[in-house]
Amino acid sequence: MSRVYADANAVRGKSWYEYNKFRIEWSSPDRYEIVRRLGGGRYSEVFEGTDTVNGERCVIKVLKPVAGHKIKREIKVLRNLAGAPNVIALLDVVRDPSRQYHSLITEYVESTEWGQLYTRLTDADIRHYMFQLLTALDFVHSHGIIHRDVKPGNVMIDHQRRELRLIDWGLAEFYHPDVEYHVRVGSRHYKPPELLVGYKRYDYSLDLWSSGCMFAAMIFRKQHFFRGSDNEDQLLKIMKVLGTAKFDAYLTAYAIPFESDVEDLLGTYQPRPWSRFITAENQHLASADALDFVDRLLRFDPRERLTAKEALNHLYLGTARVEGSKPEGLSDSGFASM
Repeated sequence: MSRVYADANAVRGKSWYEYNKFRIEWSSPDRYEIVRRLGGGRYSEVFEGTDTVNGERCVIKVLKPVAGHKIKREIKVLRNLAGAPNVIALLDVVRDPSRQYHSLITEYVESTEWGQLYTRLTDADIRHYMFQLLTALDFVHSHGIIHRDVKPGNVMIDHQRRELRLIDWGLAEFYHPDVEYHVRVGSRHYKPPELLVGYKRYDYSLDLWSSGCMFAAMIFRKQHFFRGSDNEDQLLKIMKVLGTAKFDAYLTAYAIPFESDVEDLLGTYQPRPWSRFITAENQHLASADALDFVDRLLRFDPRERLTAKEALNHLYLGTARVEGSKPEGLSDSGFASM
């Protein structure tokens, strides 16, 4: 069970989290014009568009044919999160007359490609954007939702305006204690150990591991900090940094059966201190507070990871808290009370 917000959905009731019976009022797509393709993936094609009524730019996310309940889930999540800090805003939902093509219309965010951005971020930038990302996640988690695909491609950063938006809620899910969820979610380089070993009773801490991977990439100046070629190699990359003793303890604590045909996964590895990743190029980013922060996010045991609220109150983000608004429920010293 999650250490925080375990009853977030129960206290709000079925009307908050049940999406299978959720009724959607679809608009006509005639109002929107496609300008250019922005990208796409397994589940959607994404375009920049124009709202012909007000002339404003928007994003048109055309959903590929998937089960109806997944479309309802994404729209329900976004409707529930209307007004959430640093979360992409859903403006409209449209369907063509044939009812074959469904699209989500969201706000447009000018963003810089991760491959061009991560090497340019200053120490102050990283603290600022991590504060914004964790503010979003704490709000989302407090409302009973796990994003399940936090990664650079889903974190839009308008560096000129210093604004961040967490996007793509297609894999998001409502959290209920003791429910078994699919493990085929997330993106390989940001998947936590629980997904890689097939543990289905995960919780919000999933998103904190992914955020920790992004943070490690930023402070150590690596495009992807753990870069495995497949899921087993991804787990091996993690074990070679965190060590096998903590991995074995995690498997035992959660009674997780684990077998592998990969000989290297059966080896013994000592944990590597985070200071080993400091180089002349990144030493100005890898302060003692930064190393402690990454260490507290990247833990095998989900219960040992900082929650989003605890992370917001970590010493590393002290200057970002002064710069931005102080998150609700945080004390002036120590971690937040839960």
